[in-house]
Amino acid sequence: MTSDTTTPPTTATTTETIAAEETGAQTSPAQPIWLARIHVTLKPVVLDPQGKAVLHGLHQLGYAGVTDVRVGKYLEVTMAAPDEAAAEAAARQMCDRLLANPVIERYDVEVSLRDQ
Repeated sequence: MTSDTTTPPTTATTTETIAAEETGAQTSPAQPIWLARIHVTLKPVVLDPQGKAVLHGLHQLGYAGVTDVRVGKYLEVTMAAPDEAAAEAAARQMCDRLLANPVIERYDVEVSLRDQ
């Protein structure tokens, strides 16, 4: 009786590799890693019921000096890109396509090299 002890070839499958394959993006270990800090907020003309609820809660807790609250989201996206301009362009494209609703939200992007 012989047993088949051959192991199939292994492939390094990481989340980055899978994501790159799905989007067609190229990953390269030589590219620097960037951190995009993204703030998404409602446009000033859009009503913010969640902000009003937080404002009411703060008043109930005794913070009478608070006059307005706007609620938003904060995201950190880590990515490989050849340079800062490419990383910022990619982050803005992510915001335009998924992370922000351009009809009612605005966003600010800050990109820097990720700390090792």
